Amino acid sequence: MLLSAALVVTACAKRPDEISAVPMDTDLYSSLSCRQLASKETGIRNDLDSLSASQNYAANSDAWGVFLLGIPWSSMAGNDKEALIAVAKGRLDAIDVVQAQKNCE
Repeated sequence: MLLSAALVVTACAKRPDEISAVPMDTDLYSSLSCRQLASKETGIRNDLDSLSASQNYAANSDAWGVFLLGIPWSSMAGNDKEALIAVAKGRLDAIDVVQAQKNCE
């Protein structure tokens, strides 16, 4: 019983702030100008905001699903955006590194 409860809880969608960035290669952004980097950063931040809203919804749905039905139905339905959030955070980290190397403001 405890094992199945632990498996259900670990299958729940994480909150966006609990998701770590995936390390990304800075070479993807090293050829861009400061202006281009800022533009890329804005676009990725907008995507991350949208993904985070979806992820919060999935986490809330999973919490209710586990409470009411005993299953994290949102994650099981493919609504977990953890991987996409981790990649977006990694891309932002890589851009930050390149911006610092280029002394962008």
